[in-house]
Amino acid sequence: MQINKYFSALKNEFRGYNASAFMKDVLAGITCTAVALPLALAFGVSSGADAASGLICAILAGLIIGGLSGASYQISGPTGAMAAILLSLSASYGLQGVFAAGFLSGLLLIVFALFKIGKLVNFIPKPVITGFTSGIAIIIALGQIDNAFGTVSQGATAIAKIGSYFTLGFHPAAGAVFFTVLAALIMLLWPKKFNKVFPSSLLAIIVCLVVQLIFKLDVGTVGAIPRTLLPEERLMFSSLNPAYLMKFASPALSIALLGMIESLLCGASGGKMKGEKIDATQELYAQGIGNAIIPFFGGIPATAAIARTSVAIKSGGVTRMVSVIHSVGLLLSMFLLSPLMAEIPLAALSGVLMVTAWRMNEWETIHVIFSKRLKTSIAQFLVTMLATVVFDLTTAILIGVGLSMVLFVLRASSDLTIEVEKLNGNVGVIYINGMLFFGTQEKITATVNKLIGEGVNKMVFSLRGVSQIDHSGAEELQSILEECRSKGVKISLAGIQPEVETMLDRVGIHYKEYSSAISAAKTIR
Repeated sequence: MQINKYFSALKNEFRGYNASAFMKDVLAGITCTAVALPLALAFGVSSGADAASGLICAILAGLIIGGLSGASYQISGPTGAMAAILLSLSASYGLQGVFAAGFLSGLLLIVFALFKIGKLVNFIPKPVITGFTSGIAIIIALGQIDNAFGTVSQGATAIAKIGSYFTLGFHPAAGAVFFTVLAALIMLLWPKKFNKVFPSSLLAIIVCLVVQLIFKLDVGTVGAIPRTLLPEERLMFSSLNPAYLMKFASPALSIALLGMIESLLCGASGGKMKGEKIDATQELYAQGIGNAIIPFFGGIPATAAIARTSVAIKSGGVTRMVSVIHSVGLLLSMFLLSPLMAEIPLAALSGVLMVTAWRMNEWETIHVIFSKRLKTSIAQFLVTMLATVVFDLTTAILIGVGLSMVLFVLRASSDLTIEVEKLNGNVGVIYINGMLFFGTQEKITATVNKLIGEGVNKMVFSLRGVSQIDHSGAEELQSILEECRSKGVKISLAGIQPEVETMLDRVGIHYKEYSSAISAAKTIR
């Protein structure tokens, strides 16, 4: 059972745990708190909710999801990708819609875990994931225009908001622009070697806060942050009726898919850094349980965060206690620093988010795709990126994977090679190399018909180069064999690989019946 597997992994994780290991976890947890605090506030605001919702999400995700996680190093909380999805949802349905969809997504993630659907993430091509990430980065950046420039827009999506500027006008406020540029410059200019000790995002927020406290500029601020994990605005049990929840089935699916994809990709990345493999099924249970609980405390949906997870590992974290300690740090910040956090300029958070969005892009992978002129990968990347911006996550992933399948079929079809050699005038040897499936079967039919037309009455099919054959390909081959028999052409099959032979057997083609039909004058390669 999964629960026994979890406790067994937990026992191994804490075997030999001592004061020295605990101190490493404490230091890594404090570092994670410093990284998570500004991002939790920023992603809470950028999701269309508020800073408190982002902070509550980070606190509970660290405790619940981190404690139940499928790996010792995962740090979960609000992320830019999740905030981008929630923005249009909150614009259409308000915070209650976000909470309802978040709860439903948690239930879906538990279902995903039950059916071990997490394995499907391995079948999403890298360019599709890269395109999705870049699309999310664009949505985050576009969604920050109002706070960054102090402007006003209308619309449920980032694109709709930009379109509204043509009717409402675009009038930037000097104070907002100042804080946006200041925060962005601090993050961009802060040396990487210092970033490991003191995160640039936290420095940017502190500097902007100090400037605001001194000069009291006329800009929007975060506003009051309640010192409680049970704010007035949260999901109530009275909202849990099927008719109401079904209104949010589509966005909940998008949230659940994002939670699964981002968490498992984060787990794979973190696993390489720490040398520990993530239990995908347990991670989905953790994400599901966490996201089903968090809305009742007024938090937005969570997912594993690559930035915070990598910080935890690189800071010397040993166990999942890092996640718990980082949550305790955030909780203390809520109670001790909420008056100061309330004065943080929204434009400063926008500057942090715009730089974060830029850094979200997988620039190394994008460079390889375009510099090597990988046409298939370029198409997958661009189509998925545009679909993410124009549509939603679910549609974007389906379009990206669908395009990948079409391109694969086209490429596999063109990769199939057929060579023909004639022996003694009336014996034709057909050498087939590649995969035989529904997209390539017509090539063989055309070749056979041509040989029959040339008077060949004996044929040898050399299938040594065929590694895979699907049902359509096997049935097409069966049709060819039957047609040849009806025309008096003798057939022999040579060099069949075990997997191919199994499929042929299933459609009624028995290799032994054809293995000695013709004694060729030379060895068939």
